[in-house]
Amino acid sequence: MVLAPMAGITNPPFRVLCREQGGGLFVCEMITTRALVERNPKTMRMIRFDESERPRSIQLYGVDPEIVGRAVKMIVEEDLADHIDLNFGCPVPKVTRRGGGSALPYKRNLLRRILRAAVSNAGPLPVTIKMRKGIDDDHLTYLDAGRIAVEEGVAAVALHARTARQHYGGVADWESIARLKDAVQEIPVLGNGDIWSADDAVRMVRRTGCDGVVVGRGCLGRPWLFRDLENAFNGSSERVRPTLGEVADVMERHAEGLTGCFDAEKSAISDFRKHVGWYLKGFTVGSEVRRELATADSLDGLRAGLAKLDRDQPWPPNTDTPRGKSGERTKVLLPDGWLDDAWDFDVPEDAESDVSGG
Repeated sequence: MVLAPMAGITNPPFRVLCREQGGGLFVCEMITTRALVERNPKTMRMIRFDESERPRSIQLYGVDPEIVGRAVKMIVEEDLADHIDLNFGCPVPKVTRRGGGSALPYKRNLLRRILRAAVSNAGPLPVTIKMRKGIDDDHLTYLDAGRIAVEEGVAAVALHARTARQHYGGVADWESIARLKDAVQEIPVLGNGDIWSADDAVRMVRRTGCDGVVVGRGCLGRPWLFRDLENAFNGSSERVRPTLGEVADVMERHAEGLTGCFDAEKSAISDFRKHVGWYLKGFTVGSEVRRELATADSLDGLRAGLAKLDRDQPWPPNTDTPRGKSGERTKVLLPDGWLDDAWDFDVPEDAESDVSGG
């Protein structure tokens, strides 16, 4: 069970809340290799881990094999993490237009060079990759990428069963996970996409034969999903169904934790606002209280709003539904001429971003 890295979401407070619920791998926000080797202050703060976090997992985004290798070597030499994941799945335009994320596996030889640089510098640390099916239905890359990963010594591959063009819209193609599992027998294959409940995860494993699951948007406002997952994979039908009061307590802890990640309490509470709707989804909460919680600018203001919730209200039914980002793209932004040659390994100009977080 893996918590997918999500920009602005999978910081230490949220990872700790998820980790408390069940075992698994809990990955930090995406870190750009250039920002890491240049010791960008924001990036160095983003790779901090809570004392309770073991193993520590960092996801790297890079396009230049040399810089990726230097970043991995830095992680090993300075004991910054216990596991390295490489991002080949991010579909956002500011990443793909540089040739990174879900655009990169189209360049098979560039992908190979990046994986070789990472694995050769990783020493004892496992290197894994997370990818998508491809750029679009006419440019699928996941089977080639999976085979290259095996050949270059990658420890496991995770597939988000959508293309970059699909972004987060439509329905995940779980059959592509099964095809990847058939093609890649030597290492574990993890499935990602449309896991909104523990039962979804069990169905994915049964249908595809994958070795594990990666959960992203399904755990937004629901860190206890990882306890459900642990129960489900252990054969238990028990599921966590917190009251609104119990949810409010988790919200308060989450917000308190964020104050340790930001320079100012006001910034932390502002960052927490996006979580309010996810936590309260399905519950009956008046518009005034929702507005108060969504506009709070201090911990005391947030606590005042939480105190107005009906703590005895039971968990609402039928809430195992999509949350977070959705919708498809009309096209994927790529570097000029990116699709001309699938086998060249030139690094695009200005490919390496100095900003972490996706």
